[in-house]
Amino acid sequence: MSKNTSSFTCTACGAAHRKWNGQCEACGGWNTIVEEGALSSGPKGSLAKGRSIPLTDLATQGAAPPRASSGISELDRVLGGGLVAASAILVGGDPGIGKSTLLLQAVSAFANKGLKCLYISGEEAAAQVQMRAERLGLTKAPVGLGAETNLRDILTTLDRERPDLAVIDSIQTMWLDTIEAAPGSVSQVRAAAHELVTFAKKKGVSVILVGHVTKEGQIAGPRVVEHMVDTVLYFEGERGHQFRILRAVKNRFGAADEIGVFEMTGGGLSEVTNPSALFLSDREKATAGSAVFAGIEGTRPMLMEIQALVAPSTLASPRRTVVGIDGARLSTILAVLEARVGITFAGLDVFLNVAGGMRVNEPAADLAIAGAILSAREDVAIPPDMVLFGEISLSGALRPVSQMENRLKEAAKLGFTQAVAPRAAKVQSQAGMTLREMSDLTAFVGEMFGAG
Repeated sequence: MSKNTSSFTCTACGAAHRKWNGQCEACGGWNTIVEEGALSSGPKGSLAKGRSIPLTDLATQGAAPPRASSGISELDRVLGGGLVAASAILVGGDPGIGKSTLLLQAVSAFANKGLKCLYISGEEAAAQVQMRAERLGLTKAPVGLGAETNLRDILTTLDRERPDLAVIDSIQTMWLDTIEAAPGSVSQVRAAAHELVTFAKKKGVSVILVGHVTKEGQIAGPRVVEHMVDTVLYFEGERGHQFRILRAVKNRFGAADEIGVFEMTGGGLSEVTNPSALFLSDREKATAGSAVFAGIEGTRPMLMEIQALVAPSTLASPRRTVVGIDGARLSTILAVLEARVGITFAGLDVFLNVAGGMRVNEPAADLAIAGAILSAREDVAIPPDMVLFGEISLSGALRPVSQMENRLKEAAKLGFTQAVAPRAAKVQSQAGMTLREMSDLTAFVGEMFGAG
């Protein structure tokens, strides 16, 4: 009896199931599980042994991978210093955020540096890409342009041209004629990504893949695609802001969580060399509900403004609205303030926002969040020349955070003269800056806003 080689896969998260279900147990999506055939059934009845692979010890010193610089410093920073030969990079972002614009500028920059580059578009016609290049002033860049979705034809072209860099826009539009599924399905995306990554490693061609994202902001398709590639970049930003953040969430050749900051202009995306000054440029003076957070994004210290609004609520369950910060973190800080300090927010709506469209993920922002909320609740402005950072524990204690001196240096460079931070050993205040160290949240509330 022949063995059934089909499987059931969730089209939303890529989870595999033994049988069909109406709801995916992994992500909770309804009617997202489809039946798919196996990519390969493997050798049948073969008793031949495989070949022995060469082994080396851990002390073997290999040459550092060669890198090519694009000349766009923010892009090179996120890549870890430049483009590594034979690397596979996955770039995701919301529709219309500027992925194609950024990659067209990047591939043109690499081509002007002497690399042989190809741009393969599966979503737009060649004429549309040419119009974008003309608008961005990139028509003189020696980039080979093609519009195709058949992966067999694309691989044949890449094998003939042997470029140094190939951009595939996007992986969801590619289709392999050996897979009986529609383009964009889990099996097609997985197979296309595998073929392109394998080609990149065998032929020494760097490949940049563009990926769509789901409504939750994650790259669509199976998670295995993110494991295949060397680098995963997310292009973030709010439609109402001109700032765009290119964030590395995985990088085998550089630091993860590194960011590059760009500004959307009429001539495309321009890099922002000093994002701290730009994010604080429109900050109002001595406003209640505003606090400046000295954070670390990757290897770069950055100053961001955290804004809060506390108002009486007419609802039975007060609202907690958060933009740019994890909502669970806000709930935790409000609970600590009520349980450890005695400040209640019952019957009050709390709105929290990070100015400029930035997203803050590190726990060091806890003290700045608490400062902004208390400032809005008590209607007491925090001094405009003060920065705050520190992690709040569930006991109400303030925990030291990493790279405190780098945070203070960035604040001093931008003209801040005061800093509130957790008590830590061997931390020196910068010239012209007063460092106020706090041991717990109660001491912070008492000193900044009166009795806690």
